[in-house]
Amino acid sequence: MTLSVVIITYNEEANIGRTLKSVLPLVANGHGEIILVDSGSTDRTVEIARSLGAQVFIEQWKGYAAQKNSAIAKASGDWILSLDADEEVESELVSEIATIVGVKPADPSSAVVGKPWCLTLENRPLARGPSASEAYGYWVQRKNFFLGRWIRHGGFWPDRKLRLFRRDTGHIAERAVHEVIKVNGRTGRLEHALLHHAYPTLAGYTDHMNRYSSLGAEMAVAEGHRGFSFVDIVVRPMATFIYNYFFRLGFLDGREGLLLHLYHAVYVSWKYAKVWELSRTKPTAND
Repeated sequence: MTLSVVIITYNEEANIGRTLKSVLPLVANGHGEIILVDSGSTDRTVEIARSLGAQVFIEQWKGYAAQKNSAIAKASGDWILSLDADEEVESELVSEIATIVGVKPADPSSAVVGKPWCLTLENRPLARGPSASEAYGYWVQRKNFFLGRWIRHGGFWPDRKLRLFRRDTGHIAERAVHEVIKVNGRTGRLEHALLHHAYPTLAGYTDHMNRYSSLGAEMAVAEGHRGFSFVDIVVRPMATFIYNYFFRLGFLDGREGLLLHLYHAVYVSWKYAKVWELSRTKPTAND
C-alpha cells in the first residue's frame, strides 16, 4: 500500500520545510507522494516544497474545506495523511504510520535534498488497535505549542484530530472554519503525536484569531444566530477563561498558558461581536 501526504499552504516558508522533512521517510520513488495545493504564496513556500519533492498545484483560494478536498482529490495513494503546514510528524509517529500503511521508513541520515528518499514496501501487522483491514481512519494527538511552549492543560492536550484515512473513505466536511475529516467506517487511535507549531508569536496568534473569529461569525449567522447578545459577547468569554484556566488546569502552563487562555476568551468575544455586526447588514428571512 502507498501513502499520500496532502497539505494546503499560503506563505508558509517558515514552516513548510520542517513539515515536509518530517514525512520524507514515508514517501518516495512511486511508493508515496506529497500533494501540496498552494493558494498563491508570495514567499519561498513553493520553491522549498518543490526542492523537497512535493507535487505543487497553484489554485485560487476556495476556503479551508474545499482547498483540502482539492488536495485529496489529486492524491493517488491508498492512504491519506492530511497535515497543516505548521505541523511536524514526530519520529515515533512516523514509525506508527509506517506500520499501518505497510512501509519501511527510510533512514533520515540518507537524505538528499531535492530528491526523494528510497522506500521499500513490506507487509507488516499493526502493532496495536484495530487492524489495517478493519480501521478506515485514525485519530492523532497534537502537541500544541504557544510562544514555544507545549501547552499540556486547559483542553489543548491531547487535541485529537482524524488525519490518517483510506483515500476512498474520507473527505473534509464543508464548513468555513474548524474543518473536520469524515470517514465512512471504523476508526482507531494512534499513540504518538503531531507537533503543532501553531503560534510562535503573539502577533501571529492575534492575526489568526481575527481571521477565525470572522469565519466563525459567518458560520454562526448562517446557522441563525443574530443580534447583540451580552451573554455571548461578555459572559461566555469570561466563563470560557475560568473553565479552561482554572478547572482544566490551564494555569499549570505558566505565563504562556495565562496569555493563551486570556486571548482565547477574547477570540470568543470577537466572534459573537462580529455575529452582531454581520446580522445588522444581512437581511433576515422575513425581510
